This record gives sequence, C-alpha cells and structure tokens, in this order.
Amino acid sequence: MSTVSSLRGWPDLKFGCGFVAAGLLLVSAGMAFGSGSLRSPWDGAPVKAMEASYACPAVAHLPVDFVTDGFYALNDPTHSIVDPVRMKAYAESAGPVKRDGNEVVAAADAYRTTGSMAAARCAVAHIEANARSRSLTGKMSSNQAYYVQGWVLGAEAIAYLKVRDSGEISREQAAVILPWMKQVARQARDYYDEKEKKDGASSLNNHDFWAAVELAAVGIAANDRSDFDWAMTAAKGGIRAIRPDGTLPLEMRRGKRALHYHLYAAAPLVMLAELGLPNGVDLYAASDGALKRLVRVSTAGLVDPTFFEKSAGIQQEVPVPPTAEAIGWARPFNRRFPDATITKLLGESSGLSYMYLGGLPPE
Repeated sequence: MSTVSSLRGWPDLKFGCGFVAAGLLLVSAGMAFGSGSLRSPWDGAPVKAMEASYACPAVAHLPVDFVTDGFYALNDPTHSIVDPVRMKAYAESAGPVKRDGNEVVAAADAYRTTGSMAAARCAVAHIEANARSRSLTGKMSSNQAYYVQGWVLGAEAIAYLKVRDSGEISREQAAVILPWMKQVARQARDYYDEKEKKDGASSLNNHDFWAAVELAAVGIAANDRSDFDWAMTAAKGGIRAIRPDGTLPLEMRRGKRALHYHLYAAAPLVMLAELGLPNGVDLYAASDGALKRLVRVSTAGLVDPTFFEKSAGIQQEVPVPPTAEAIGWARPFNRRFPDATITKLLGESSGLSYMYLGGLPPE
C-alpha cells in the first residue's frame, strides 16, 4: 500500500467531532473559489497533469512540543556572530523539522513544474501526516522554536496552495489539514501580538514579516480573512519603517550581517506583496513605494556592499555566487519592475528555491 493511500485510510482518532466539524466548515470556504474567496498566485494557473513517477521520501514524525534554541553567541548584541557549539545543537534539533519543509516544497514544485501527480500526492501526504500528528502545536521552547515553527508551517501552507488545484486533496484530508494549519498559525499570532504589546510597533523586524508570510498563506488556504488581514497589517508596518534611503533601522544594527538581514527582510515582504495582489492589496505601492527602495538598495549590496559597510561600520558577509536565500525571492519583483542588477544576480544565482518561501517563487 502506498504512503498516500495508507494515510487516507487512517481513522481520525486524534480529532474530536467538534474539530472535524470545524474542519469541514473550513473546507467549504477554502476549497471553493467564489467571488469572495482569497486567492493565491498559483490559482488559475493550470498544470498539465502527468503520471510521472516521483520518489517521495518517507513521511516524518515531527514533534508536538518543539525544543530548539538560537545559534548566535550569547554575548553578541548584534546577533551576527555564530557560536559553533550552539549552531551544532540547533542543526541537530531543528534539522528534522526543516527537512520535512524542504521535502514538502520540493514535491509541490515538482508538481507545478512537471505536472507529476505523484509529486502532488507526496506533498499532501506529508502535510496530512503532520496535521494528524498535531505536529508543532504544543509548547515551543524558545523564540527560535517559534521562528522555525513559522518558517516550516509557512512553507507547507504555500506548498498546499501550489497543489490545491491538483484534485489530490480530498475533502476529508482538507478537513484535517486546514484546522491544523490554523492552530499553529494562531500560536504565531498570539506570540507576535504579545511581543508587540510588550515592545511596541517599532519592534517589528524580519521575524514579524516571516510570521506574516505564514499567516497570509494559511489565511488564503483556509479563506480566513482575519489571518490574511493580520499578515497584511504586519507587512504594512514593516514597509512604513523603511527609511528614504531604503534601509531598515533594526536590520542595520546587525553588524556584519546587516546586508544579509536586509535581504532577509525584503524576501518575505516581496512574497507578501505577491500574496496580496490577487486579493486587492498592493504592498508595492504602500508608503510611496518604499518596498521598491528596500529591494533595490539590498540587491545592489550584493554587487557592491560599500554602502552597508559604511552604514554598519563593519565589513559585510556577501554570498558569492548569490544564493537562493539571498536573491531567488526577487524573481517576481523583477518581472514587475525590471532591474538590470537583479537580472544579473538572478542569472548568477546558485538556485531560486528557498524553503522558507515555499520553494520556487511565483512565476
């Protein structure tokens, strides 16, 4: 029996009747694309189905409670110096969770690029297994645990959006998957709402933008306007913080990784702009086009980091060639706002697929 068919046959022992009923209500909203439905960049872009084989990795069993911690040196106020011992511990604890995210987005992208129905079934099987196991719905041990939780759920929610028109998600599967996604997303909202209440809106940084990607993707998948609006509000707050020179004050404090963190903040904001446009929200135009300034100054830093070195007062880390993390996210931006520097960097990049953004960016 295949992994997918065995998953479809699982009894729903871990979910109460109320949970399943709520899931079926979400399915009614999230699987039908009416005039009021939230849409993704992949909706309405048909894929020619092929029965090509796909080597689906074994389904992982991710933890309910998640224990991991950060990897920067504890005495480093810029959070830019990696502690090798802490990094090793982080890689060991977070590695399996992030690996599942990578496997899910790879399968979803294989479906989008090749039409492989086996790949679509693989992505759904992994997401369904996580939902049935209530993965990552328990206690998060640290700030870093919340970050990883959000990256992986956001990635898998985007993967879900990429395959939801494949016909490979049954109503029963969606009734399990969507409530799980919303439960994890609710934890993120609570965590970041409490953080903002404590530290104020001026504390918005790249982590808030990544959480917004998670909430936007889940909101679209479940047709939940509240989650989607939360994400758009966070994105607009981040965009308002962009200064006239295109920089973000909190990311400029990151020492030798100031350039890295500007790119790392631009990436989720561009994805949020792409998720917003099909739903009538133009983040590219927000705050007098501030996001365009952030993208252009950040990507220019990959060619010549002098501006960031002067501003941060230290030599910057620059990936050569540019990685998917550093530049892959800029493809949809460059399609809308062609830029010679970005075109060159995309051509030199070692890849375009980045798990935190759900794999390959929108076409």
